[in-house]
Amino acid sequence: MEVSEDKKLAVIILNWNGLELLRKFLPTAVTNTRGPEVDLIVADNGSTDGSVRWVMENYPDLKLIVLDKNYGYAGGYNRVIDRTRYPYTILLNSDVEVEEGWWQPLLRFMENNPDVGAVQPKIKSFHRKDYFEYAGAAGGLLDKNGYPYCRGRVFDIIEKDEGQYDGKVADICWASGAALAVNTEVYLELGGLDTLFFAHMEEIDLCCRMLIKGYRVCMIPDSQVFHVGGASLNQGNPRKTYLNFRNNLLLLYKNLPVKGRERKLIIRRLLDTLAFFMFVVKMDFGNAGAILKAHRDYRKLKKNYPVESAVPENFKFPGSRKNILIERYLKTKI
Repeated sequence: MEVSEDKKLAVIILNWNGLELLRKFLPTAVTNTRGPEVDLIVADNGSTDGSVRWVMENYPDLKLIVLDKNYGYAGGYNRVIDRTRYPYTILLNSDVEVEEGWWQPLLRFMENNPDVGAVQPKIKSFHRKDYFEYAGAAGGLLDKNGYPYCRGRVFDIIEKDEGQYDGKVADICWASGAALAVNTEVYLELGGLDTLFFAHMEEIDLCCRMLIKGYRVCMIPDSQVFHVGGASLNQGNPRKTYLNFRNNLLLLYKNLPVKGRERKLIIRRLLDTLAFFMFVVKMDFGNAGAILKAHRDYRKLKKNYPVESAVPENFKFPGSRKNILIERYLKTKI
């Protein structure tokens, strides 16, 4: 694949055995991601379901990169972005429906704000298009215990989009990997996505590292996309439970200041223990076992990171004053 030197933006769909999703969503992506500044690229992560052949037969002019095996979300995108190196890149899930010109507000904002590392559009539900979608909504935050939540979504509560997050661009903690736009130079400077995460929360980790380095992360309300969500792993799948619990612990270990980090991790282990017993009571032993495995593997994997965090002692992530457990289950505000 030849890189277009005159184009500013690469929109990259990373595919792994997602033939049915490509059939459903690639036509809209091709139609609505066109212009003199943008290239749409399909990158295949070692699929075995005929995805590559289908793309070549149906979209012979589409830029296509084929990797030799499945490197996961993180490893796959790292390899592809290192090869393409457009000034700006959008990591777009294969289960996202886009509108005409959806990419333009994201590109314009990043061009006009060089201090921005990443942005996202409003992410709404493909199945209920007047509601936000779980993975990203109107921009992600981290609460005081390190739980990810969103403007427009806290745990299982998802808001209807009634324009409450429209208007002003919002500074957030993390932008969703469903439609993650990055300054490519910043992405590469920080080493891209952490491949030890493999999948789930690696975009949150990347955005946290951007914030720590002084870059902004924003939600652009003038752009919206519609995400199916759960196309790779459904909510409640033990594999997804395992990755979310393990990677959330790694995220906190990497990105919290040393002072107070151990206390916060102890609190999280206690809360995760409560979640374990809740699964046991429900006789959901698959997800209960996933939590145990997540903690065991976290203890092994954290040895890959420096013990001494480089995060400034007084650093706070956006949204970290809120305790979403108390507000969701005790105060019932949300």
